[in-house]
Amino acid sequence: MAKQMHKTPNLDELEKGPWPSFVTGLKRLAKENDMMVDLMGQLETSYETKFGYWKGGTVGVFGYGGGVIPRFTELKDENGNPKFPEAAEFHTLRVQPPAGMHYTSDLLRKMCDVWSKNGGSGLIAFHGQSGDIMFQGIKTADVQRAFDEFNEMGFDLGGAGPALRTSMSCVGAARCEMSCYDEARALRTVINNNLDDMHRPSLPYKFKFKFSGCPNDCVNAIQRSDMATIGTWRDNIRVNEALVQDYMKAHGMNDLVNDVISKCPTKAITLVETGKFQPSEHVSAANLGNGQTMCIDNKNCVRCMHCLNVIPGGLLPGKDKGVTILVGGKGVLKIGATMGTVIIPFMKLETDEDFEKLNELARNILDFFAENALEHERTGEMIERIGLTNFLEGLDIPVDPNMIKEPRSNPYFRSDDWDEQVEKWNEYKQSSAA
Repeated sequence: MAKQMHKTPNLDELEKGPWPSFVTGLKRLAKENDMMVDLMGQLETSYETKFGYWKGGTVGVFGYGGGVIPRFTELKDENGNPKFPEAAEFHTLRVQPPAGMHYTSDLLRKMCDVWSKNGGSGLIAFHGQSGDIMFQGIKTADVQRAFDEFNEMGFDLGGAGPALRTSMSCVGAARCEMSCYDEARALRTVINNNLDDMHRPSLPYKFKFKFSGCPNDCVNAIQRSDMATIGTWRDNIRVNEALVQDYMKAHGMNDLVNDVISKCPTKAITLVETGKFQPSEHVSAANLGNGQTMCIDNKNCVRCMHCLNVIPGGLLPGKDKGVTILVGGKGVLKIGATMGTVIIPFMKLETDEDFEKLNELARNILDFFAENALEHERTGEMIERIGLTNFLEGLDIPVDPNMIKEPRSNPYFRSDDWDEQVEKWNEYKQSSAA
């Protein structure tokens, strides 16, 4: 028989109102799991006292130095015993997901069965910020047994602590027409070649890779990863005139102007009379079927994806596809939230050699981070401290005008060695083209 529920007036308040509440889910699990009953008791206490009662510790499985997040209660009764004993240990198993988050319903059911029969709380999160499947709530004595079964299913532990973290890639090429490279292969190439840094925490702090197939960045790589690989293209936007005309028939000129043209951040989209349209090497044109042509000046396009999203299928990424690499994105920590800074404006990612270059770059960045970052310092904070120029020099990456972070605010600058720098830049561009 399940343990009697604790009184939870503060948590009950969270069930009121029009929106679904996590409390309802916890109560449902508590009907069959005493761990969840006591978890709600401790959570209610935290709401009353405005104080958290979890502390860390050391919990792991054989052969791994990370992947388990230990949680032990600090909430004791007058005799020094845990006030809520069934939730006194509430550890989390971080499990690596398949690239692109592809599952079968049968596999998901098997995961739930393994979790429930091995002492798990029943609480599962798909997915953490680094992409982990978060199996939340298990006692120390049950951790090894639960992991062994997940491992037999083919799953591995993800990262925790000062380590390389589990990676994420969008669904990408499997289902999305905006995809500009093989995201799943990129993820597996980089992560599989660097697993030691995930399973044996030895970095100054955590490090995250993320892979998005296009600038829509559906996995928040630019904001939330130390190295973001973003799909892009460097030729003209492709146009399917039939689908653009279907959009016009369904929405009309007002929507086209208000929802597409006026919202282009660089004003690269214009309307001209069809008879006056002059074809150009850098212009993508769509005959709207009403005597007007929509023109996209690709030299001024910044790949924001807005027009492609509003007219799906009518406008598509170009054919010369590749990736842009950014470093330094993260959430709030020492210097506040930061977005990634471009270090590789464009690189192809198609052949085996291309993917090896990506892995080599990832390895070099990891090594530089390990050697130069301070304890509890993310990559973006390290770059802020030592300067982007020193970071690029350490990785032997030439400075590129596309790496600009923001426009200059000072009108004065030194040009002592300008001629030399121009020569170096031209030499680099010629070697890159070759």
